[in-house]
Amino acid sequence: MSRNGRAARKERRRLREETRRPGPPGPYALLPWLLMGLGSFSNLFQGETPNPWIGGLGLLAFNSLYISVVFRGFVKEKRESPVSYVLLGAMTVITFGLAIGYGGSWLLYFPLLSLACGTILRHRLLAVGLLGLAVSACLISVWREDGGPTPWTLGYGTFISGAVTAAILTLAETVMELRSTRQELARTAVEKERLRFSRDLHDLLGHTLSVIVVKSEAARRLAPRDIDAALTQVADIESVGRQALTEIREAVSGYREGSLGTELDGARSALTAAGIEPSVRRSGPPLAPQTEALLGWVVRETVTNVVRHSTATTCAFVVEGTADRVRLTVTDDGRTPAAPPTPGIGGTGLKGLTERLAVAGGSLEAGPGPAGGFVVTAELPVDAPGRPGSGTGAPPLPAAGR
Repeated sequence: MSRNGRAARKERRRLREETRRPGPPGPYALLPWLLMGLGSFSNLFQGETPNPWIGGLGLLAFNSLYISVVFRGFVKEKRESPVSYVLLGAMTVITFGLAIGYGGSWLLYFPLLSLACGTILRHRLLAVGLLGLAVSACLISVWREDGGPTPWTLGYGTFISGAVTAAILTLAETVMELRSTRQELARTAVEKERLRFSRDLHDLLGHTLSVIVVKSEAARRLAPRDIDAALTQVADIESVGRQALTEIREAVSGYREGSLGTELDGARSALTAAGIEPSVRRSGPPLAPQTEALLGWVVRETVTNVVRHSTATTCAFVVEGTADRVRLTVTDDGRTPAAPPTPGIGGTGLKGLTERLAVAGGSLEAGPGPAGGFVVTAELPVDAPGRPGSGTGAPPLPAAGR
C-alpha cells in the first residue's frame, strides 16, 4: 500500500475513534436529581402538609419548570433567550414560597434550583446567583428550625451543586468546540494540499504538453527533408517527457523547487522549436531559491501562452535585480487579442500566478505592450517568503490563455 493510502486509512481510523468518544452530558443526566423532592412528595401524600392543594400545585409547577429550564440550557440559542430567564425567575419564586411556607424537606428545592441556574447562567451572573441562593437557603433554614437539613449543609449543597453543574457543562462545550476546530483545521489542510497540487499539476502539464506538441509538429515538418533534425526533436520530446515525470513526482511529494535558469533554458528550447527567436538578459545579485522558483512559474506560464496563443516571432526575457527587489519582464511581438484582458491581470492562468506572487509580497501585470505585442512583468522581493505550491490558499490555475 502506498504512503498516501496508509495516511488516508489512518485518518479514517482517527475519525472513527473521534466519533466514538463520549460527548457532553445531556439534559437527561440532570433529571434524576428531581428525586431529591421525594421527601416533600411523601409529606404531601401522607397528609402532613398544610394546604395540600397549594403544595401539590407548587410541586407540579416546580418540576415542570425544572425540566423545561434544563432542556433549554443545553441549546445555546434557547439558553440565552429571555424566556429562559423568565422561567428561572418563576422557579425562584416558587422555591422561596415553598421553603418559607413549609420548610423541612421542602428546603431541598434550593439545590435543585441551583442546578437549574448552573445550566442557564454563566460568568458573573452565575456567581452572584449561586451565592444569593446559598445565603438565602441558610437564612430560611435557620429561621424555620423545623428539623430540616442543617443550614450550613444546605447552603454548601446549594452553592456547590450549581457551580459543579456549570463547570462541567462549560468544560464539555469547550471540548466540543476544540474538536470542531481541529476537524475544521484538518479539512482546511486537506483543501490547501489539493489546491497546491492542482496549481502545480496545471503549470507542469500545461507547459510540458505545449512543448511536446510544438516539438512534435517540428519533427513532422522536418522528417521528409532532414531526418537527423527530426530525430533531434524526437530526442527532445523524450527528454521533456522524462523531466515532466520527475517534476510531477516532486510536485506530488510537495518538494518541488524550480530553478529560474532551468526554466529559461527550457523556454529557449520550446520557443526555438516553435520558430520563435528567444533572447535572455540577466543582471543583479543572486536570488533566493523561493524567488527563483516563483519566477520560474512565471516563465513557464508566459512561454505556454506565447507558444499557444500568439503569432510572435521574437520573445525577450529580461531579469533585473537590485538589493531588495527583482523584476522579470517577458515581451513578445505577437498579435494583440481583440478583446483586451483585465488590466494588470492577463489571462486566467496568469490570474493564479498573480495571487501566488501577491502572497509572497510581489506583483504581476500583463497586457498589450506600448509598441504592440504582449508584456508580462513580475516583481518580487529578493527573499520571497514561502515555498511555491505549498498551499498558499490561491485557487487552482485553469487552462492557460491570454
